[in-house]
Amino acid sequence: MASTTIHLLRHGEVLNPEGILYGRLPGYRLSERGEAMAERVAGFLSASRRIDAVISSPLERARQTAAPIASAFGLDIQTDDRLIEADNYFEGMTFGFGDGSLRHPRHWPKLRNPFRPSWGEAYRDQVGRMTAAIAAARSQVPGREAVLISHQLPIWVTRLSFEGRHLWHDPRNRTCSLASLTTLHFDGGTLTGIDYLEPAADLLPGAATVAGA
Repeated sequence: MASTTIHLLRHGEVLNPEGILYGRLPGYRLSERGEAMAERVAGFLSASRRIDAVISSPLERARQTAAPIASAFGLDIQTDDRLIEADNYFEGMTFGFGDGSLRHPRHWPKLRNPFRPSWGEAYRDQVGRMTAAIAAARSQVPGREAVLISHQLPIWVTRLSFEGRHLWHDPRNRTCSLASLTTLHFDGGTLTGIDYLEPAADLLPGAATVAGA
């Protein structure tokens, strides 16, 4: 059976001075630090791996993160809509109490069911589309490696699913930092292992993050 490796890469830091939960909104691009993160991942992969496909979420921040990797391996960036960020009711708002959207009682019903979750795309739906994108990439590069650039929540719930864990979770406990690699190893159609690396770990202190980014 062919041993195939799929790297799930979260995009780099986004320029977001207002602290908006930007979700799928257009116009949110990488910060200078985010661009440096993308370059760092490209350098790490080009020094240690042989990548045969670079497949990105359609969102700008993901495509920007993909660009230096594709360039390093002489590849075109492919786009797969199934890798997109999760849909979220709070998109375009600041999230939290105080000056955030949660200070308004009209938003509170959206928090009634954290297990689905009630404020956005169901976890199982995210896993379904991500798993389909991963399967398509495996079919494209059997016995080789591909990088899929996506977003924190879809990557994390997909990992939870592969590991047989509950999909509901505390967002503060996700192991999926900016520009991190969650690597899936397959023999044929069987998952044999999951690795996690942070090639841009030294750039993480002080980086801005937004839940669901």
